[in-house]
Order: sequence, then structure tokens, then C-alpha cells
Amino acid sequence: MFIPNPILFNKTFFLLIITKLLPIKIYNFTPLLKKAVTGERKRRGLPDIDIENFKYDLPQNRIAQYPLPERDKSKLLIYKNGFISETVFSDIDKEIPSGSVMIFNNSRVIKARLFFEKQTGSIIEIFCLEPVMPADFSAAMESKGETEWKCIIGNLKKWKQGKIKCQYKTAGDSYIVWAEKLYPGEDNTWIVRFTWDSGNFTFKEFIDSAGHVPLPPYIIRPDEPSDRKWYQTIYSSVDGSVAAPTAGLHFTDRVLEKLNSKGIRQLNVTLHVSAGTFRPVKSKSIQGHEMHSELFFVEKEIIIHLLSNKGPIVSVGTTSLRVLESLYWAGIKLKMKPDTDPDSLYIDQWDPYLLKCKLKPEESLEVLLEWMEKNKTGRLSALTKLFIFPGYKFMFSDILLTNFHLPKSTLLMLVAAFTGSDWKKIYEYALGNNYRFLSYGDASLLFRKDVIF
Repeated sequence: MFIPNPILFNKTFFLLIITKLLPIKIYNFTPLLKKAVTGERKRRGLPDIDIENFKYDLPQNRIAQYPLPERDKSKLLIYKNGFISETVFSDIDKEIPSGSVMIFNNSRVIKARLFFEKQTGSIIEIFCLEPVMPADFSAAMESKGETEWKCIIGNLKKWKQGKIKCQYKTAGDSYIVWAEKLYPGEDNTWIVRFTWDSGNFTFKEFIDSAGHVPLPPYIIRPDEPSDRKWYQTIYSSVDGSVAAPTAGLHFTDRVLEKLNSKGIRQLNVTLHVSAGTFRPVKSKSIQGHEMHSELFFVEKEIIIHLLSNKGPIVSVGTTSLRVLESLYWAGIKLKMKPDTDPDSLYIDQWDPYLLKCKLKPEESLEVLLEWMEKNKTGRLSALTKLFIFPGYKFMFSDILLTNFHLPKSTLLMLVAAFTGSDWKKIYEYALGNNYRFLSYGDASLLFRKDVIF
């Protein structure tokens, strides 16, 4: 099977993320609708912050295209009590306060980019986002013969109808998987049915063999076999992400062992990172941006640990932080509506700024535990669209480990909420001291500005 130039397809994927995941324009009514929505949000008391406040110049040559040969040899910028210092990541154990608990996202990246071929020879890229049938991720991955997924489709104009095929080899045997468009989904996605005659392999085995690593669009090169290792945290264990929780890419076994020797507790949560993490902010103000939703899971034991914890909480990455903060707002929503069904818990992007009910962090956790006991479940699962920007009050996270993010991105806004206006000083330092940016780049350890350590 012919595979097109992956660099061109990576650029195509970037365009898809921009065009396919943004709200559809509704002809001439769009300005009126936007004005009406913005006006309604202003009346409801939502903050109005200019996106241009989060702009900075990021030269292309500062975007890391490859990881370092050793994960833990990256630079580590430290921001603490308003001051900046630096070290190497392998010494992070010296910077984490004793008695801390570190929260890791153990989601694992799947090889979500698939290339199919029409009878004419045209190549169609299918980027798998999330399963539809069966809807449970594990069940979908273990499907034999058929499964349906919500997907982004590249070269869509050339795929009008009919089935297209992906022929691949594994262990010396050749297999064919067929793809068929069923109907359009939200945000210009499509529901695609995958079928195959042989019942000898699962969908997971198919994408593991035929799929490509979903490198971010700013890594302008084809994925390579080494990316299967490097674009994955060493502790990942739960399949589901289509982008890596990149703060965790720096950890090695020896770093984790040193943290453990210092008595720093390490706990896992799961948030499946969606392609929406690349969605650019196109609106002029925060009010006009629609956040993507992501599924997360937290075991009951983790919530019990958090309730009894007395030391600083370190979020390993923005995804872990969003899980922790979403937990608080989940408790708030369950306090307001205790009969919420376990399958319908949802955190809206504006909940922190509009909900009137307030609880202490420990009270929110107690609500969660009581609700879980009532519903006889040992794991909390929910969708979150939590939007964190300056003005947000953090409930759990004291320290954030994160890489350096794109200008005018929601991730940079989260960093600005955590560090205040000093985010500019942090990024100026990183740019002036040869730090590598984005997914394969260097890291920063940020101590929250409103907490004295």
C-alpha cells in the first residue's frame, strides 16, 4: 500500500485540527449569534479577557522536533516564590518538598492515525478520536470484526461513498480492514465503521500494527519507530489518549525511585487527552472560546488519599491538574444535584465562574465519597471541559510540572492563572536561555504564586 509523504499529512492534520474542530460558521447569522452569546455571558458575569494578553514570539527553531537521547536530561526551570532558577530534570527530587504527593496521568497514547486506500489509489487519512460502538474504550479496542469510531478524515473530498481498505502485514500474515463513512458527527467529525473478516485479531492489534503515532502538528516530520517509545510516558497503562501528557515524558525509573526514596507519594489518575488539546483559540476574548471535552477517571482510593493528605500536591502536567480541579467541581455539582446518574457527570467550562455553591476542598471530596458509596462504585468517571484562566481559584494543586506551551493557547492561560503575570518572566527566561519548547521540549516546575513555600 502506498503511504503518502507523512510530513505533508502532518501539515494536513494541523489544518484539520484548525478547520474541523472549530464551530461551524453559520452563514451571515454567525456575527449575530456570537454577539448574542457574548452578550449573554457578559450579563451572567463571566470574565472578559483579551486573548492577545497571552501572545509571545516563539521561533520555529525553538520547537523541539525530537526528544533528548535521555528523558531525564532535559532542563528544568524552577519558579518559586517569584524567583527563577534551573537544574536538570534528573534532580527534580531535590526540588519537590518532603511530604508532597505527586499526581500522574497514566493514560496511554494509541496509534490513532490510519491510512486507507480507495480503489482509485487515493489515500484517505482517518484519525480516530473516540469509540462509538461499543462506546466503552476497552471494549472497542478488544472488538473483533467490527467497531465504530468518531473520526477526523483527511482528504475527505475524495471519499464520497463506499468502503476503503487498509492492507497491512504482521507476523508474516496479510490482513485487510475496511472503513465506511456512516454519518457526520459534531465539530465536522464523522462516524466511521471499521470491519474485517478475520476474527483472529482485535481493533487494538490492528492499530498497533498499522497505525501511526499521532505526533502534534508542530512536529514537522513523519513519525518514526522511536516515537512509539518516546511519545509515551514510562508509567502509561490505560489506552485512550490521542496526544501524550507530555510533562510525564521526562520521568525515568531512576527519577521515580529517587522520589519514592524521599517519601514522596505517587498517585495515578486517568484523563484521555483528546485532539481538542490542539484546538487554537480563534476568538478575541476568552468568552468566545469553546473548550474541548475529555474523559477522566479517578479511583475511590485516590480520593481517600487526597482527603487525608496534609502536604503539597504536585500535578504532573496540565491534564493531572485539570482532573484534580474537576474533582472539586464534580463535588459541587453533586452537592447541588445528589441524584446525578454515574454516567452523566459533566463539568462545564464555565462552572467555576457561574456556580453559586461553594465548599471547602475537603468537603467536596467528602461529597464525592458519599455519592460513590451511595451508587456502589469504586471509580468516578466524568467528562470535563474545565477552562482555567487568570482569576481561577485553585482548590487542590500547589505545584505544577509542565512543559512550555504555544502562544495564545488554553494551556498557557492555565499557566498564567497559576503564576500570575510572572508567566511572561518565566517564558522570557526560557527563550533567553535556550530552552526547548512544546511536547518534546524541556520542563518547568511552577510553585503557585499565591502560596509561600
